[in-house]
Amino acid sequence: MAGDSGRPGAIRKKGTKKGAQVGTGGHSRRRLEGKGPTPKAEDRPYHPAHKRKARREARQAQEAAIARARAKSSIRVPAGHELIAGRNPVAEAARAGVPIERVFVLDNVKDDRVEEVIRLASSMGAPVFEVTRRDLDVATDGASHQGVAIEVRGYEYTPVDDLIAGSVQQVGHPLLVALDQVTDPHNLGAVLRSAGAFGGDGVIIPERRSAGVTTAAWKVSAGAAARVPVARATNLVRALEDCKRAGFFVVGLDGGGDAPLRGLPLADGPLVLVAGAEGTGLSRLVRQTCDQIVSIPISSAVESLNAAVATGIALYEVASVRAGG
Repeated sequence: MAGDSGRPGAIRKKGTKKGAQVGTGGHSRRRLEGKGPTPKAEDRPYHPAHKRKARREARQAQEAAIARARAKSSIRVPAGHELIAGRNPVAEAARAGVPIERVFVLDNVKDDRVEEVIRLASSMGAPVFEVTRRDLDVATDGASHQGVAIEVRGYEYTPVDDLIAGSVQQVGHPLLVALDQVTDPHNLGAVLRSAGAFGGDGVIIPERRSAGVTTAAWKVSAGAAARVPVARATNLVRALEDCKRAGFFVVGLDGGGDAPLRGLPLADGPLVLVAGAEGTGLSRLVRQTCDQIVSIPISSAVESLNAAVATGIALYEVASVRAGG
């Protein structure tokens, strides 16, 4: 009989019945609810803009830390002055008569070059200060200072006209180097070093989109920056044309050159070697201004040579041709 069973049927408990809802029964209601404004791209961890923001903030934090360290350092370099660090660059600068403002040296440095620098600086009336290694580390941005640095005025560039005229007056065939949009100061320093080693009379660089003679260039040049003059041209093409009017041949270095560098016929005469930036090479107008474009044969496993290496090889080849080798 109904109701006599010991096992009752399915009975809904009180308070469990869902109330009437509109439309789909409310299944999509929560999905349709807004989640607030969309975060900015740089605030979304998975977005590239967020990674760029993180790198920017890390760089800013590092720059702030360096600025705080410099504020505590005893070495304060005024605007328009630079530090030259390292025993060879400092000694070469002092021997070349570069005006020295101050000398900074560690108290435990024992080296003939450092003693020579101190002696030459004292003869110029420049004071010598004993500083800590931390002071030099901070002042030189962590460069290998070898316990000594000198403060000098900003590099004085030679006017292009004076460089051309001075090279023509040299004994033998004049030899200049021009760099087209080479922005790495280490490359400039290496070119200066090669020019000094192989008889270069000077280097021409453009004022814009080019590395200047900075502390890094001084360091890499190993003092050649004190002996090889550098001119900054407002317009490199115009400077090359001035060289041609003065009797120079202008030879560009490029991987797609018309002839190989070996045995360069134009080497026996006034010559300007022009090197471009790695990758982009010579700019169109500079290339058109050259009398000849030559290339350095290299292995197919290597795409190209950077400006410093290519220039060094070319200067050696020119020196060999002129020596009859």
